[in-house]
Amino acid sequence: MTREAFRERLAQGALVADGALGTMLALRGVPQPYELANLTHAEVVRALHREYYEAGARLIETNTYFANRVRLLNLPERGSELPPAFSLLEQFGSPDELVRRINRAAAQLAREAVGDDALVFGAVGPVGKPLEPMGEVRRAEAEQAFEEQIRALLEGGVDGLILETFIDPQELALAIRVARRLAPDVPIIASKGFVEDGETLMDGLPERFAEQIQPLDVDAVGGNCIVGPQRMLDIVRMMAQATELPISAMPTPGLPQLVRGQVVYDIHPDYFGKYAARLVEAGATIVGGCCGTTPDHTRAIAQHARAAKTKPRTVVAVRTRERAPKEELPTAKPSRLSHLLGKERVITVELDLPRGLKIQKVIESARLLKENGVHMIDISDGARARLRMNVIATSHIIQRDAGIEVMMHFACRDRNLLAIQSDLLGAHALGIRNVLAITGDPAQIGDYPTATSVFDVDAIGLVRILRRFNEGRDLAGNSIGVYANFTIAAAYNPLAPDLDAENDRLRRKIDEGAHLIYTQPLFEMPVVERTAELLQRLRTPWFVGVLPLRSARHAEFMHNEVPGIEIPEPILQRIQDAPEDAALQVGLEIAQEFVRQADPYAQGLYLMPPAGSAQIALKVLEGLG
Repeated sequence: MTREAFRERLAQGALVADGALGTMLALRGVPQPYELANLTHAEVVRALHREYYEAGARLIETNTYFANRVRLLNLPERGSELPPAFSLLEQFGSPDELVRRINRAAAQLAREAVGDDALVFGAVGPVGKPLEPMGEVRRAEAEQAFEEQIRALLEGGVDGLILETFIDPQELALAIRVARRLAPDVPIIASKGFVEDGETLMDGLPERFAEQIQPLDVDAVGGNCIVGPQRMLDIVRMMAQATELPISAMPTPGLPQLVRGQVVYDIHPDYFGKYAARLVEAGATIVGGCCGTTPDHTRAIAQHARAAKTKPRTVVAVRTRERAPKEELPTAKPSRLSHLLGKERVITVELDLPRGLKIQKVIESARLLKENGVHMIDISDGARARLRMNVIATSHIIQRDAGIEVMMHFACRDRNLLAIQSDLLGAHALGIRNVLAITGDPAQIGDYPTATSVFDVDAIGLVRILRRFNEGRDLAGNSIGVYANFTIAAAYNPLAPDLDAENDRLRRKIDEGAHLIYTQPLFEMPVVERTAELLQRLRTPWFVGVLPLRSARHAEFMHNEVPGIEIPEPILQRIQDAPEDAALQVGLEIAQEFVRQADPYAQGLYLMPPAGSAQIALKVLEGLG
């Protein structure tokens, strides 16, 4: 179908779209990922398309929302069951061929199921993992994924493309550019998922979105998923004031509930249908449903929407619309560390948490260190995926009971994007201001190897989140009520196997807002000097990592079994040659010599004493005189 023909079709009246194939496939016992059903359960997919068509839908979406290589072939955790796509890889030989088969089959199944009066649109969703800098998916990788999927849908004979449920406008813009390059004269609908947040909507986000998308050469703009029909009505009204493009509206039938392990939506079809008519009257020319929308809901939409008439629009330039002045946000109290950086040498000591609830020894160690001039305590966040008390609670207790500031390590492994932001807001409210952003060790190496690692974002994305909080907003652009005042630290390994990649990540962390860099434990002055030179060029203060060795066995383990740590052969030999009862003293002497030599090059020392021993840390500091 040409773009001109699509516009002519919309001019005839509201175009009714279908509903939620994923919901229906789940109800029929088809396992996830549902996109594989195009190859494994073709008859079920074909029958569902037919049901939506018979219910009145004339815009049919292919079963391909997540049918891209990033989502389908995301590697599983070690020890877990391989995703179904991997068994199909053996049959098709390569990821691009698997993606091609799934999408071509999806387009053909939809076409076979419906009459000539229906349009088949290829459904394309986000790649499924956040793009850089929030996540590890490079833009080139996302572009390749979109190109493979869209090309296959076009080969399958779709009439158009619907790019839907995008949250990140930049990712949506990338998908639009790929689609338009591959299909200059195919209609494209661009649809965003809007968070259920009245304040955000009233702040004009739908209008700004519609205005920003219009120059990207799409044929319709809209919203889908996440919100129900009432909130979608607000979204459509706002978009109608900002664009002359046709508007698509595909809400969910209310908010989901978990019933006996199944996600269900319980809005009555008649209510859904009546709101569809109101959506048309507000300016929508394409009306359907998203997650939870059954053929019964579609039937109600068709009955009500086709009789409704769109009211004439008055487009208002968003930029010139007067808005209420923004309230100036207060700024939170900064950390003591932020005042010390660059003014005096900072000393911080990492203390290990025991298993369970007994942390009194840690508090006493923190007090002892404070009394002896240590500025800060570092607390790791489940390092090596070991079960320890929650790092936020621990950091708060130490700051409260020991009276010394904490650098809270914060890992992405255990938290999705929602929990990361929620936990950081809670930490800030408890007075925690220093955060070391780390990606985290995978769960399979720790106490519970079958636990799921999340990794919605990596350390670079975490730095961006912290910076956004310091700017007074969360990642979605919502105000958090104050300008947070996190001192943001990030990690760097000068001995990484791929130093070019590590240096690139370092620069990205600093570009995203890191104030301070921590290194892995170092042992050689040439590495210290090289690191100092690099970070001086990048104008970023840094702490040199210091690891006192307590025995030949300890040194051997750290060198051979802990990633990122390299102990030079002369030091290994020196501690191996020491009598067993003198090994700790030799290790202390090595650390003391190192801190004396390294001290002038860094803005601080980061001590990691074995077993979190405050006494060993203080012995090392004696080397400073």
